[in-house]
Amino acid sequence: MGERRASRGSEQNVRPLEIWAWAMYDFANSGYTTVVLTAIFNAYFVAVVAGGAPWATFVWTATLSLSYALVIVTAPVIGAYADLRANKKRLLLFSTAGCVLGTAALALAGPGDLAVAVACVVISNFFFCTGCDLIAAFLPELARGRNLGKVSGWGWSLGYVGGLVTLGTCLAYVSWAQAGGQTAAQFVPVTMLITAALFALATLPTFAILRERASPQPLPSGASLVGAAFARLADTLRHAVRYQDLRRFLVCIVFYQAGVQTVITLAAIYAQQAMGFNTRDTLILILVVNVTAALGAFFLGNVQDRFGHVPTIAFTLAGWIATVLIAWAADTRVLFWIAANLAGLCMGASQSAGRALVGYLSPKARRAEFFGLWGLATNLSSILGPITYGAVSWVSQGNHRLAMLITGIFFVTGLLILHGVDARRGRRAALRKV
Repeated sequence: MGERRASRGSEQNVRPLEIWAWAMYDFANSGYTTVVLTAIFNAYFVAVVAGGAPWATFVWTATLSLSYALVIVTAPVIGAYADLRANKKRLLLFSTAGCVLGTAALALAGPGDLAVAVACVVISNFFFCTGCDLIAAFLPELARGRNLGKVSGWGWSLGYVGGLVTLGTCLAYVSWAQAGGQTAAQFVPVTMLITAALFALATLPTFAILRERASPQPLPSGASLVGAAFARLADTLRHAVRYQDLRRFLVCIVFYQAGVQTVITLAAIYAQQAMGFNTRDTLILILVVNVTAALGAFFLGNVQDRFGHVPTIAFTLAGWIATVLIAWAADTRVLFWIAANLAGLCMGASQSAGRALVGYLSPKARRAEFFGLWGLATNLSSILGPITYGAVSWVSQGNHRLAMLITGIFFVTGLLILHGVDARRGRRAALRKV
């Protein structure tokens, strides 16, 4: 009886162990973003695979943009399909396998193997993003509306711990390999295998414990499953006026997440190009920033439930604006370290809070579908932000400080759009029968 009792902040019949198992997916997949997109493989792609060519950074951002474009096309339909069949967990298993195998395949990319690297990044990142949307759709099944921020914050903070574990393991191996005289072309492929293995291992609690609570929904007479998914999505878009606050917040996400994704994707490049950091300095910086990001996600998750979703997100966006200004003006490493750790606090909080607010504004029968729209917004931002940064840097002949300053416009725009979001009105709309 006690085992079936809900924990504080969770729905009825949800055990604390199940919330932990859900959060372990954040722990598992964060190693991919930390090692592949932020700290190791991105720099390896530019310097080794592409041979440091002038177009290398642009090709890296274009490769990611292609994978995000594929997610934009497929995410809403996959979400609608998951709602109709109540098979989020099965689809999550498939997407996880795709990302793990794609990450392991990155070990095949050596000097000059541009086509292999591009293909594996597109595949692995597509499945990674799809998995993020699907695991997020479980959140409203695990937490009550007023505690979505807290539970989301737990997951996001545990995710940063997972990123630390994977990056720390890879850094230990890199240090050992470099001491033995190995080159990046020798040790970076091994870090891809380490990342893939830890990702797969850490997801085991999720698939063993997390339950699928949704029920399959009947198909319209004579309709195919895929056709019904498209029709359901079209119906959501036609009736989007019912969810005006969710719609406005999704637009807000496109802009502020463009700034966040720019920082995630290009932080190591900015540190090296604008601040003169070497590889070891950059990896240490990212390790420390992951700690502050975990703290930000955890503590701001509790603040979000107490003071409201919209005010909390507004606070983090103000912090992001300050971060950009400090990084742009920084002429010493001390100032840049301050900017980087402020970015960490805002990064964990803004992403966790955004996920929680989407869950708060989503109707119960369309959770996976609406998190598919959330994925569409975040992945559109993942194209918009880095491509803008790359274009500004290219046009300005490598002026990374100017590109960083331009990035601040995304946070300002997001803050202005957020001003019109009424969370209570949006919640009432979500609770109406659809």
